[in-house]
Amino acid sequence: MMTINQVPPDVAVWAADEFISYFKNFTNLEEYLRAVKKSVITQSSCLFDIKDEFFNEDIHPEDMDFDIRLVGDRFPNSVPQEYYKNLLRAVSSHNNEDNIPGRELRLMVYEKNSNKIIGFIRLQSPLINSKPRNEWLGKAPDLKIFNRHAVMGFAIVPSQPFGYNYLGGKLLALMCVSHFMREKLNEVFEKDIALFETTSLYGSSSSSSQYDGLKPFIRHKGLTDSKFIPTLYSEAFHRLHDTFIKWNNNEPLTENRASSKKLKRQTKMISIIRNSLKDVDEDKLKEFNAIIDMAFGLTEKKRFYISDYGYGNVREVIAGNHTKLVRGQNWDKFYLENIIAWWKKKAGKRYDKLKAEGRFRDKVELWTEDDDIQIIR
Repeated sequence: MMTINQVPPDVAVWAADEFISYFKNFTNLEEYLRAVKKSVITQSSCLFDIKDEFFNEDIHPEDMDFDIRLVGDRFPNSVPQEYYKNLLRAVSSHNNEDNIPGRELRLMVYEKNSNKIIGFIRLQSPLINSKPRNEWLGKAPDLKIFNRHAVMGFAIVPSQPFGYNYLGGKLLALMCVSHFMREKLNEVFEKDIALFETTSLYGSSSSSSQYDGLKPFIRHKGLTDSKFIPTLYSEAFHRLHDTFIKWNNNEPLTENRASSKKLKRQTKMISIIRNSLKDVDEDKLKEFNAIIDMAFGLTEKKRFYISDYGYGNVREVIAGNHTKLVRGQNWDKFYLENIIAWWKKKAGKRYDKLKAEGRFRDKVELWTEDDDIQIIR
C-alpha cells in the first residue's frame, strides 16, 4: 500500500514534540514498562476485587494437580476471553496486546485442589526473522516448512505468589512443550508442531530467566539480534497515528492485519517526521533524533529458547534435509504427567527451602495504581 513520505513542517514539529514529550520521562526499561502498565491499569475497571481468583495456598508441590483450560467460545467448557484478558492484565508486568493477527491459542491453568488460577499461556505463530534460530538451523528456513512445524510462546505468566513460591513460570513453560500441548496445537492450528520458541521478557536487565535450568525440555540458543524503539502507549500513539491518517488520504500507515502493526506504524511515523524536518528545521530534527536514540537504548537483546518436543531430527526437518519427524531418546519425558513429576521435584526443593528460611510468600500480587510490584524479577 502507498503511504506518504512527508507532512507539512508544522505537523512534523508537533509530532516530533509528541515523541520527545513521551520518551523524555524514561531513563531505563523498567521505568518505561511501569509507566505503560500503570496506564493500562488506570483504564481498567475490574482489576481490584479479584484476589480470590488466584492461588495463595500453602500446599506441597507433591500434593498438587493441575487443570489446563482453553480460552474462547470456540471451545466447549472454556474460559471467556474477557475474563482471561482482565485477569492476565492484573497479573502480568508486560502489556499484552489483545488483537493479534494469525492463529493463537490461549489457556489458563488452575490448581485442582484449590480451583485457583496459577497462570496464563498464549501460543501463536512465531516471528518470521530470528538470528539465533537461523544460526541453529545453519540457514534461514523455508517459511512454508517452518510455519507448518513451529509455534511461539508469547505469554507464559504465572500468578504471584505461585510463581515465586513454586517456580510457577517453569511449570507453565514445561506445559507448553508437553505432548498434551503439542497435540492440542496440532488440532487447533491444523499443523504438525515440532518446534517451540520463546524469548525472555527481559535481556540483560535480569540475571536469569524462568526458562533457564529446564534441559532437556527447553534449551537456550543465544540472543536475539534486534533491538527496537519501544512503542508509544495507547493515547499518545493513537493521537499521532490519527493525525498521520488524515495526511495519508484517510488510510492507516500499514494494513490493519499486518503483524506487529503498531511497531511498523510507529517506525513509519518516525521516518516521515525525519523526512519532513530535513532541510526545514535542523535543530528540531537533531532534538528528535536524540530522543529516538535514547528510546532505542531502552530496549535490549533477549535470550532465545527452543524445545523439540522430544523429536530427534527437528532441525533437519525444518532445514529441509529430512521429510519425516523421528522420535528421539527423550520422547517419553515430554508426556505431561512426566513433565509435572519432573517439576514437582524441583518445586519441592524450592518450597522446602523457602519454608525453612521463612521466605515463603502469602500475598497475591496484582497490579493496581498504588502497588509497587517488582517488575523485572
